[in-house]
Amino acid sequence: MNLKGKTAIVTGGNSGIGLAIVLELAKQGANIVIDYVVHPETAEALEKQVLALGDKAIAVQADVSKVADLQKLVDAAVKNFGRLDIIVNNAGVETRTSVLDTTEEQYQRVLDINLKSAFFGTQVAAKQFLAQGGGGRIINITSVHEDWPMPGNTAYCLSKGGMRMLTRTAGLELAPHGILVTAVGPGAVATPINTSTMKDPALLKKLDDAIPVGRMAQPGEIASVVAFLAGDGASYLTATTIFADGGIMHSSPGL
Repeated sequence: MNLKGKTAIVTGGNSGIGLAIVLELAKQGANIVIDYVVHPETAEALEKQVLALGDKAIAVQADVSKVADLQKLVDAAVKNFGRLDIIVNNAGVETRTSVLDTTEEQYQRVLDINLKSAFFGTQVAAKQFLAQGGGGRIINITSVHEDWPMPGNTAYCLSKGGMRMLTRTAGLELAPHGILVTAVGPGAVATPINTSTMKDPALLKKLDDAIPVGRMAQPGEIASVVAFLAGDGASYLTATTIFADGGIMHSSPGL
């Protein structure tokens, strides 16, 4: 893969899977706009890591639940690097609450950060791709839970299911313009969001035993799939999700 000369935005880019995506795209030669909301020191440190790889990066504070801030990310890409080629809609949160106990505030926060940001991130990026010509790539970080229910995390599953149809529908709408829309659906990944599970040996064993490959993914393993979708090798992929889940969605008790 070679993304030399390409420019990518990664939302939620200063932690977890997003941080790994930033580093992997940079290793492939891309210039990066790193979106962050909190912990500017982490974003600045990541910016320096990218620069050390020989690429360019800028950290931009932006609340992706706001359309104006998404536009700010696109404007920063164009101002600093001349164009935009890739957007990775990665930012996401969860509440681990059921349909019976999710509050309106919790629901709105999850849907705004996960789904609204992906929808309007897709929109503002696509408009920039059309204005500059040459097509582009939109990559949504969804989850196995775009398709696989997770009782007790209803709003999150709803948001990821919405991202599934965003990927498919926008992929069809934008394909005639050379804009490819795909998604990556991770399973269990060793990131801060899963700290409580990783710190409990019994819970971790239960999870590992449920995964056919026998372990959680490392963030870099998800990032490598994103880099593939951003590159020339994925030129015929659109309106679809690649599930990077270690086989967990298809595990069977053997009945």
